[in-house]
Amino acid sequence: MRAAAHYLNNLKLIPILFLFFFCFLLLLIFGSSFQSSLQISSSTPPKNSDFLEEKQSRSCLTTPLSPACTKITPSLAHALVHYATSNITPQQTPKEISVSQRILDKKSPCNFLVFGLGHDSLMWTVLNYGGRTVFLEEDKAWIEQIKQQLPSLESYHVVYDTKVTQAGELLEIGTKEECEVVSDPRFSKCQLALKDLPNEVYDIEWDLIMVDAPTGYHDGAPGRMKAIYTAGLMARNRENGETDVFVHDVDRVVEDKFSKTFLCERYLREEEGKIRHFTIPSHRVGLARPFCP
Repeated sequence: MRAAAHYLNNLKLIPILFLFFFCFLLLLIFGSSFQSSLQISSSTPPKNSDFLEEKQSRSCLTTPLSPACTKITPSLAHALVHYATSNITPQQTPKEISVSQRILDKKSPCNFLVFGLGHDSLMWTVLNYGGRTVFLEEDKAWIEQIKQQLPSLESYHVVYDTKVTQAGELLEIGTKEECEVVSDPRFSKCQLALKDLPNEVYDIEWDLIMVDAPTGYHDGAPGRMKAIYTAGLMARNRENGETDVFVHDVDRVVEDKFSKTFLCERYLREEEGKIRHFTIPSHRVGLARPFCP
C-alpha cells in the first residue's frame, strides 16, 4: 500500500481542493450507504474500538419522533479529520479508487481483505463501514507506526519468502496441475499458495480482496506473485457466490502477468489506470469448472 516514494522520504503534498473533494466524497458515500449498513449482514463483526460507540450512534435513526439524525459516527469523524490534516498523497488516484468504491457501495458491509497497510487504509475501513476490513503487511515496524496513528485498524504481519527475480520461475510453477486444484491455501500443494497467514484469514469468506502489496518495485523486493495467486485461490474456494479481486500496479510486469494468468482474463471486469478488477466465482459449486474458463 505504500508507494516507493515512502521509502525515499519524498512524500508529496495533497492539494487543498483534493482534500475537500475527498472529504465531501466520504460524506456522500456515508449518506447513501448508511441506511443499508443498518441491516447487519452475515459478515463477521468488525474488530475495532469504535464498533460499540458506532452501534449506539446508529440508534438515533430509529427514534420515531426524530425527523433526522445529524450525528456522524466516530470512525467517519476520525477519517475526515485524518485526511483533512494529512499531507500524504494516496497510493491510488481518485479514478482508481472509484473502481473498488463502486463495488463497496453495493456490497458493504462486507468482508474486505487488503494486502498492504498504508495511509489509505482508514479510507478503505470507512468505505466498508459496518463490515470487517483486514490488512496484511510485510513490514513489522510500519505496522507499529500506523497503529500509533490509527489504532482501530485490524492488521497482521506477513512474511514473504520470494523475490521479484523469481517471478519467471514461479509463473512456470503455476502452470503445474497442483496449482489448478481449488482448495484451502493452507493445504494446497502449489508453491505459490501462502500457507502461513493467520488462521482467521483462511476461515473467512472474503467479498473483496485488494492486492496492493507486498513491495514489488525492485528486484530484491518480495513481489506480489504469491499474494495474487492466493487471492484467486481464496475466491475460488469460497462455498458459493463470488469475490471481487483488485490488483494495483498492473503497469508492472509481475502484476500484469500474474493477474492475467491466475485471476484469468475471462474474469476481468474493468481496468482503470493501474488497477484491474476481476470477479471470480466459487469453483466449489461447479467442480467441473476449469481454473480459467
